[in-house]
Amino acid sequence: MNFRLEISNDMKTGLIARLQQAYQECQLRLVKRIHALLYLADDYSLAEVSQILEICEQTIRNYVKTFLLNGLDSLKYRRPAGRPAKLSKTQKKELADLLDEGPEKAGYDCGCWTTTLIQDLILTRFEREYTPHYIAELLKNMGFSYQRARFVSDHLGDVAEAQKEWMDVTWPKTLAMAHERKAMLLFGDEASFAQWGSLSYTWARRGEQPTVPTSGTRRAYKVFGLIDFFSGALFSQGITGKFNSDSYQAFLSEVLKQTQKHLVLIQDGARYHTSKAMQEFFEKHVERLTVVQLPAYSPDFNPIEYLWRNLKKQATHLRYFPTYEDLTKKVDEKLRYFAELPQAILGLMGKYCHSLGTEPVY
Repeated sequence: MNFRLEISNDMKTGLIARLQQAYQECQLRLVKRIHALLYLADDYSLAEVSQILEICEQTIRNYVKTFLLNGLDSLKYRRPAGRPAKLSKTQKKELADLLDEGPEKAGYDCGCWTTTLIQDLILTRFEREYTPHYIAELLKNMGFSYQRARFVSDHLGDVAEAQKEWMDVTWPKTLAMAHERKAMLLFGDEASFAQWGSLSYTWARRGEQPTVPTSGTRRAYKVFGLIDFFSGALFSQGITGKFNSDSYQAFLSEVLKQTQKHLVLIQDGARYHTSKAMQEFFEKHVERLTVVQLPAYSPDFNPIEYLWRNLKKQATHLRYFPTYEDLTKKVDEKLRYFAELPQAILGLMGKYCHSLGTEPVY
C-alpha cells in the first residue's frame, strides 16, 4: 500500500537541516531515515524509496509512524560514550530466536537479515545500539554466519518451483534458442545512482573515521542497462526522468538501432516491463525481439546485478558530487569503462552460470 507524506514547508526546512547535521556526523542510518521521509513527501512510492535507499518497506513505515508521533524529536541518535552496553544472556537467547524465525516474523517486510536490519532490531527490542561491525562480531560469537539461503518451506514453494523451472527448463531452452538464431542474449535491468553518494567501508587510520563531503541534494541518476551473454557487450542509457514504459521503450528502440541481430531480452517483472504499452511494443517488434521473463522475486538470477554492484563501488562509494552533472559524468565514465571491457562482463556471466550449477557456454 502506497501513501504520501504531507509536511509543511517549515517542517521540510527542519528535516533538511537535520539531514545536513546527520551527514556531518556520518550517521548513515539517520541520513537514510530523513531521505525516506523527504522522498515520500515528494510523492515517491514506498517501493521506489525502498529501492533507492536499499531498506525494506516495513522499516520505512516504522520511520513514518515514529515521525508522525514525535516530529523532529524522532530524528535524534545519541550514541552513549564508551563501549555499548552488552546484551544479557537472556537477551541474546531472545535475539537468536528472533533471527531463527526470520525478519517477517519480527515485523519487517523482507526475507533476509542484514547487519543494518539486525542493528535496528536490537535498538528497538533491547534499546542497545551497536555498529554494524560490532554486530558481525556479536553474531559470530553467537554461532551465526552470513550465508546463502535455500528454499525449503511450503509457503515459498511456488517461488522455489518457478526458480527450479528456470534453471532446469527455461534457461537451457532460452540459451539454445539464442544459439540457434545467432541472437544476442541480453539480461536487462535498471539502477539508480544517488547524488549524495554512498558510504562504504575503507581502510583508514585508527581513530580517524573517513568523512565524505556532501551537498545533501537528493537527486538520483537513473540508468537502463543490457549485457550480452555471448559477447559481453554493454548497452546503457541514463535518464533524468522516471523509469516507466515510455523511457523503457525509448531505450530498447535505441538498442534495436545499434544492431541487426535478433535480440532475446531477459527481464524481470517490473510493472513498466510488463505493461499493456510494453506488450504492444514487443508485438510490434516480434521479428527482432523475443522476451523471456525471469522468475518473480529472483534478482540473483540476473547477472547484471553484479555489474550494478561493481559500478556503484567504482562510481559512487565514498565520493563527493557537488552537482548533478558531476554525478552523471562519473557514472557515464564508468559505464564507458565497462563497455570497453567485455571480458569483465563475460566474467560476470561465468559467475552467473556457476550460481546456477552449470558451466559457461559461449
